[in-house]
Amino acid sequence: MESPAEILPGVIFYSYLSSERKEKACIWNHHTLVMQVSGQMYFETSEQHMAISAGEVLLIHKNQLGTLTKTPEPDGHYETIVISLQEDLMRKIALEEKMDATAKYTGSSNLILPNNDFLKGYFQSIIPYARSSGAAMTDELGLLKVKEGIKLILLAVPELHNFLFDFSEPYKINLERFMLDNFYFNVPVEKFAQLTGRSLSGFKRDFQKIFGMPPRKWLQDKRLNEARYLIEDKRKRPSSIYLDLGFESLSHFSQAFKRKFGKAPTVVNYNTKK
Repeated sequence: MESPAEILPGVIFYSYLSSERKEKACIWNHHTLVMQVSGQMYFETSEQHMAISAGEVLLIHKNQLGTLTKTPEPDGHYETIVISLQEDLMRKIALEEKMDATAKYTGSSNLILPNNDFLKGYFQSIIPYARSSGAAMTDELGLLKVKEGIKLILLAVPELHNFLFDFSEPYKINLERFMLDNFYFNVPVEKFAQLTGRSLSGFKRDFQKIFGMPPRKWLQDKRLNEARYLIEDKRKRPSSIYLDLGFESLSHFSQAFKRKFGKAPTVVNYNTKK
């Protein structure tokens, strides 16, 4: 079985793993609902670190960057049901159900929903579609399942109405703070622009004013300076940090490091602070 497998294309997914996996630079473009069926998931953004265990339900806010570590049960496996609450689908539900945001949501960006029998039963009704390759979920049934999930969330936490049905464009956030918190994610500059509520041209203009250089050059320099700090001060090995700093391969990292500092990271004196 492939993981993740699509139960309803683009909307409902089933993830099954038998060994631990860490996923870097996850981008949540839409609100996302995650039911941990078995195993444990460690969810991390620049602002929140959360461990989700079997039976728990996590609601993730749209327009975020983060990492996931997926750990199977001892001598067992890892399973999740993931529902992507795509905006076009949410707009359709809002029109049909006459649901609108009444104010700006100001709570936590990501939260574990109160554990109740209704949500448990809801996800249990989806699991047979996930585990049986012969079971098909129609678009009509999929829409009904998403609607049901939304109503059960609002039943458990009514104040999430403004979380789910705010369709306004992302407002401009503090670019300097966001970049300093998220520079290590290997995502296109266009995505950084979107996540900070700016057009690409506006992002580049604001970035130049704040940092005095183009985004791509700053990202490269920031990651390499952080790498040098981790190698020289924290005695980390290049092979253990290059992925965490947004480099695609160890060779790419080593070449960039040598161009900037004049020597390969493997020959840095680990006992000397430069």
